[in-house]
Amino acid sequence: MTIGIIGFGTMGSGIAQAVAKSGNTVYAFDVEKKFLKTNFEKLTKEIHTSIQKGKLASKVGEKILSHIHPKNLLKDLAECSIIIEAIVEDVKVKGELFKELDVLTDEKTILASNTSSISITSIASHTKNSERVIGLHFFNPAHIMKLVEIVKGFHTSTEIVNTSTEFIESLDKIPVVCKDTPGFIVNRIARPFYGESLRLLGEGVASVEEIDRIVKLEGNFKMGPFELMDLIGIDINLAVTQSV
Repeated sequence: MTIGIIGFGTMGSGIAQAVAKSGNTVYAFDVEKKFLKTNFEKLTKEIHTSIQKGKLASKVGEKILSHIHPKNLLKDLAECSIIIEAIVEDVKVKGELFKELDVLTDEKTILASNTSSISITSIASHTKNSERVIGLHFFNPAHIMKLVEIVKGFHTSTEIVNTSTEFIESLDKIPVVCKDTPGFIVNRIARPFYGESLRLLGEGVASVEEIDRIVKLEGNFKMGPFELMDLIGIDINLAVTQSV
C-alpha cells in the first residue's frame, strides 16, 4: 500500500519508519519544505548510525529509507490508501487539513489522525465523508512502541475500523479499539500520573530524581514521570492535558 504521512516531526518520522519497515510505500509531506528536508536527512543519519552500531540490519535500514519519499505538495498524497496526520495538536488546524483532504482524495481513502486527545468526531465534522475518518494514535517512539489506539469517531464506519485494525497488525503492532472519549485510554490514565508527580514536586515532597527513581524501583516502570514528560515534550504534554 501507499501510505501518506502529513507532518514529518518526531511522530511523523517514527510512523513513517514503522510503515516503511513493513514494505509499504510512504509519501511524507510537511508544509515546511526545509523542515521536511532537514528531518529526512536526520532520519537517514540516524538509521545509518543504527546500522553501524549493529542495532539495525543493513538490509532493513536501507529498505526503510528506500520506501520513504518526501513530497512537497499535499496533492501528491491524493492516491494514498491511508493518510495519517501527525501535525500540531490544534483542532482548528487539523479540521482545516481534513476539510482539504476530504476534497483532494478518493472517498475510499482512510483519513486518520495521530492526535493524542482531540475528538475524532470533531475533526471528522470538517468533512463530508466523516465515516472514513478515524484515529490511529501511535506512541513515541512510534517505530518502537507496539501499542496503537484505534479511535472510532461517532460516524466512523465498522469497515474502516476493521481495515485500520488489519493495517496496524500488518505493522507488527498491537491495536486496541476505543471510544472517542477525551484522552482515549492511555492519555486519560496518564493525566493523574503526570499531574500528581508535578504536585509532589511542587509541594516539596521529593525531587524530580527521587520521584522518577521510586516509580521505576517500586512501580517497575521503565521511565519515571519526569523522564517521560521530557521525552514526549513539555509543550505537547501540556496541550494534551488542556485538551482532556
